Amino acid sequence: MLRRAHTAQHIESIKTAATDFDADTPAHPHLHEHAARAAGSAVEAAMAAIGGQRAFSLMRPPGHHATRTRAMGFCYYNNIAVAALEAIATKVERVAIWDFDAHHGNGTEDIVADNPRIAFASVHQFPGYPGTGTRSFANVMNLPVAPLSARAKHVAAVEQSLQTLLQFDPDLLLISAGFDAYSGDPITEMTLEVEDFATFGRWLREVDLPAAAILEGGYSDELPELIDAFLSAW
Repeated sequence: MLRRAHTAQHIESIKTAATDFDADTPAHPHLHEHAARAAGSAVEAAMAAIGGQRAFSLMRPPGHHATRTRAMGFCYYNNIAVAALEAIATKVERVAIWDFDAHHGNGTEDIVADNPRIAFASVHQFPGYPGTGTRSFANVMNLPVAPLSARAKHVAAVEQSLQTLLQFDPDLLLISAGFDAYSGDPITEMTLEVEDFATFGRWLREVDLPAAAILEGGYSDELPELIDAFLSAW
């Protein structure tokens, strides 16, 4: 399943990594095994959702920055893209990916762009890492949000992205659930609060589609509370 989202050369580079990929993406011992488990967990969450369960993959490393050929931004394999491609290859016709992480899901965009069976929407800080995600095209919707934007503006953009994905009439909704748009996150400049992530969870409950969420970013000490608010509302 990994090969559907990543080239064999990229997988080999993870398996044999001896030097860091970049300052944020170190070559840890047993890196491939850890990253493959995270990708596999995303697939299991997607399959559970298709089977009628609500599923959340509480795994790291995260994935949405990993492209077909490059590990970057704490990410080695693109967990959510692997799950989406496995789902359309084996179970469903259409998958939507809702990414509300504070950073653009550039790797997910790289992998799913122009795939007519997948719709992708990302709401993210811009300017900000990785410096992409300023335009929408084909099956990709990007909604950049300026640093320190009003909470209401940011929440409205997240709602807009979800509503656009629902127009795609997906059989499965996968969520890149990043919690680094929280006002107290140390590496972003966003303004969301705990109750906003609860709102996202409530929207997900009201959508009533097969859905699975995969953990992406979130680096504050309040991460457990943010996840709990999202899941409890869902």
